Amino acid sequence: MKNTVVQGDALDILPALPAGGYQAVIADPPYCNVLAEDWDRQWPTVEEYLRWTCRWVALCMRALREDGLLFCFGQLGKREHVFLHVQSELCKDWAFHDLVIWDRAVGYDRRDSFSPAYEMVLVLRKGKNPKFYKEAVREPYDKAVIANYARDKRYKNKAARLEHLMRGKFSTNILRVPSLKGSAKEKAGHPCQKPVALVEKLVLCSTRPGDMILDPFLGSGTTAVAAEMHGRLWTGIEINRSYIEIAEHRVAETSGSMQAAV
Repeated sequence: MKNTVVQGDALDILPALPAGGYQAVIADPPYCNVLAEDWDRQWPTVEEYLRWTCRWVALCMRALREDGLLFCFGQLGKREHVFLHVQSELCKDWAFHDLVIWDRAVGYDRRDSFSPAYEMVLVLRKGKNPKFYKEAVREPYDKAVIANYARDKRYKNKAARLEHLMRGKFSTNILRVPSLKGSAKEKAGHPCQKPVALVEKLVLCSTRPGDMILDPFLGSGTTAVAAEMHGRLWTGIEINRSYIEIAEHRVAETSGSMQAAV
């Protein structure tokens, strides 16, 4: 199922996917009672949501290669903290690899405490030695920083130092990418659409061109778009036909733009 959106429930479709067929899983599941959407409020209790989460993660881990990584988005609501329980439950069964903080740059209003401005990405590994391409997600230094470091007399090999500086600094596990506002050109009609610039970093750090990526909750197709942009193959699962149409349109636009640029 290369570069394909499969319509249906992830729990029904995941068992049919090839075991060990995917280098990375990037999942942005419903958060459970965080959004005023029916698909985010379908679990009567937190316990049922946690059982559902453990089921789909286990099926995704079956589809993941031994040296692959699984990324799971999560968010704390105004006063609930389901994602804390999600992390605890999943780390009982699977090896914790990292917790990435998505700094959304702009928070939303909460009158009685600090303005929340982040979401989280739990990173799990299947085997002991997952592939992680740190060089692929360097961040550029400011020109002023490069000039300042280049003048530093402590570095004897200035050419090597300059080469390092030009490649940029290694990314931390705090990724600052502005969230998509209603007027953003990238906005496609999904209430919790993630920026391509954010998902790109997950794609680049965990895969190489030609690798397969699985997204069990494709939504508006951001994972597929990021995969297309960087020569990765992908499979998306989505139950909502309207979101599938949005995703397929975005993928077609991305593919068309890339072909036109060649």
